[in-house]
Amino acid sequence: LHCRNRGQAINQVSASRQKHTLPDLTYDYGALEPHICAEIMQLHHSKHHATYVNNLNVTEEKYKEALAKGDVTAQVALQPALKFNGGGHINHTIFWTNLSPNGGGEPQGELMEAIKRDFGSFQTMKEKMSAATVAVQGSGWGWLGYDKDGGRLRIAACANQDPLQGTTGLIPLLGIDVWEHAYYLQYKNVRPDYVKAIWNAINWDNVSERLQAAKM
Repeated sequence: LHCRNRGQAINQVSASRQKHTLPDLTYDYGALEPHICAEIMQLHHSKHHATYVNNLNVTEEKYKEALAKGDVTAQVALQPALKFNGGGHINHTIFWTNLSPNGGGEPQGELMEAIKRDFGSFQTMKEKMSAATVAVQGSGWGWLGYDKDGGRLRIAACANQDPLQGTTGLIPLLGIDVWEHAYYLQYKNVRPDYVKAIWNAINWDNVSERLQAAKM
């Protein structure tokens, strides 16, 4: 499958009701092969991420109605759906930009210096993040995040679609999705092979830009 996602760059809210929209990819579904196959990318982006976006819009509409009615019980009941679908949208929007057909290798400049300062070496960071990501029980994400208060990089893992910043306070720089839909068609149940391979597609320029923005 080499589907081109030709849609308008839509990482913005619509004018009508500020609905969330599925962000366009800047590369073809097959562009990350052999590390992530085209079929996975197509399903992951056009089906899974799209579902989070749709469900988030539905949930926010219900939440707005509950607010208008002053129905606190309904607002509380909607919180899990907001967290799950909102987190799914946030996480995947970051994930697509963290990947690139020209990715891999090692970061440069300030990001590399921060990694060396906080982990000793790039290889140590990579090993620690890989281990934390592979160890996620069930579905979830492994993250490299920025602790703004401490001014340091930290590794964390989140369950399900829990968004990193909303649940830990860390600003997300690099995320690795370890839901089975992210790798099973290609790597079956061997999650470590997928995590090892995805480092070859990491867009370090994007991660560096996120660090710069996080420090502002």
